[in-house]
Amino acid sequence: ILHKWTNYWNGWQPRWFILEDGILSYYQSKEDVSKGSKGSIKVSVCDIGVHATDSTRLDLTIPSEQHYYLRAGSAQQRQQWLIALGCAKQAAGKARTGRQSSGDTGTDNVRTKKSELRLYCDLLMQQAHQVKTAASDPDGPQLQQLEEATSLLGPTCDTFIRTLDECMVLIARATAGSPPPHLTDLGMPLHAAQQKREKRASTSSNDYSRSNSVGS
Repeated sequence: ILHKWTNYWNGWQPRWFILEDGILSYYQSKEDVSKGSKGSIKVSVCDIGVHATDSTRLDLTIPSEQHYYLRAGSAQQRQQWLIALGCAKQAAGKARTGRQSSGDTGTDNVRTKKSELRLYCDLLMQQAHQVKTAASDPDGPQLQQLEEATSLLGPTCDTFIRTLDECMVLIARATAGSPPPHLTDLGMPLHAAQQKREKRASTSSNDYSRSNSVGS
């Protein structure tokens, strides 16, 4: 269940939502699923946003066409929906890759990843603010709120770093350059990272030597 903004007269109303095959559909209630959806939106073409101050709200927008303003039951539930929607959007992008030319696909994928990065950046800033607010309360740290806020930071950071890594690889491919080191390398010990770079350099050197030998 998510609460959907309907209009100024009825305000926020509970609706039953189903995310399936990249389509988010909603129904009056779970019991009304057999009657058909009241509306649906294609996730792959949506801009997904989080509200600046409401930790339960997420907005799905197709500019100048369609918008869903939604509220989850809690910040944790919103986090689950954001991850599910992000995965659906990513899956749609991969499926589109097999149908389009490489140039168009690369541009579209980079645009999608940039949109995801903006979303996760907004989410990180919001969650960091919640941690700060709970920790600096005048009456002392609010432990329950602090625990809830910090529990969301880990998954969001992981998703943000993974998406940024994918974005860097896509940009490298689009510019016909060699893929950059993965961001996950930054978490390696210094000597391990150095060994990995030396191995890459050695492999490139051997490939170059073999190509010269064949050419001569």
